[in-house]
Amino acid sequence: MKVLGIIPVRFASTRFPGKPLVDIGGKTMIQRVYEQALKSDLDKIVVATDDERIAAEVKRFGGNFILTNPNHQSGTDRCAEVVKKLPDFDVVINIQGDEPFIDPTQISLVSSCFDDENVELATLIKKIDEDTELLNTNIPKVVINSNQQAIYFSRHPIPFIRNAEKENWATAHQFYKHIGIYGYKTSTLLEITKLSPSSLELAESLEQLRWLENGYQIKTKITNIETIAIDTPEDLQKIIL
Repeated sequence: MKVLGIIPVRFASTRFPGKPLVDIGGKTMIQRVYEQALKSDLDKIVVATDDERIAAEVKRFGGNFILTNPNHQSGTDRCAEVVKKLPDFDVVINIQGDEPFIDPTQISLVSSCFDDENVELATLIKKIDEDTELLNTNIPKVVINSNQQAIYFSRHPIPFIRNAEKENWATAHQFYKHIGIYGYKTSTLLEITKLSPSSLELAESLEQLRWLENGYQIKTKITNIETIAIDTPEDLQKIIL
């Protein structure tokens, strides 16, 4: 099984324009993400970008890149374009370009889901133990079945705990949050990018609901490692170098 890691990044960002090139302790964010990915068990890593400035930076530090269409609506679509240009891979791991200290074991954990040839899509989840996370609508929650496949993703806590006060829900039931790294079987990736946005996706603004609504299964694995995403300039204060 050959596994391709793709880091989809763009220069334009409403909350933090140019963030892939921001300096973090002497290295750009994209370089740090790339170097962390190199520590995993991927066979090849590529940065997918629509911006020449990002491409130039990746070239500077010796990484691989592919320039992609600037009109893509999501990182998944950008990954699909790359796969068409690099067709010799069985599995693709979509690595978030705004997590400069992503743990390489998390990348390998997603990749390991595809040891089961029946897995189409995969992602990571993490236990929620605090009400602040559970009730935060910016943190997608995941409901799983007994086979550890995702049943639903929501910004709202699901299930509703009937016999407990909302502030006690996190201890009354085991909730999980979604960790935003995806794995796709290559053939599945090319299929899902042909799907139209679904009603559930539009309601929650969560792309993965499109896949579930169209009958695809998403395998999950539990990680105990917290990730730090940089969405705004203020988020840089989370990082201690």
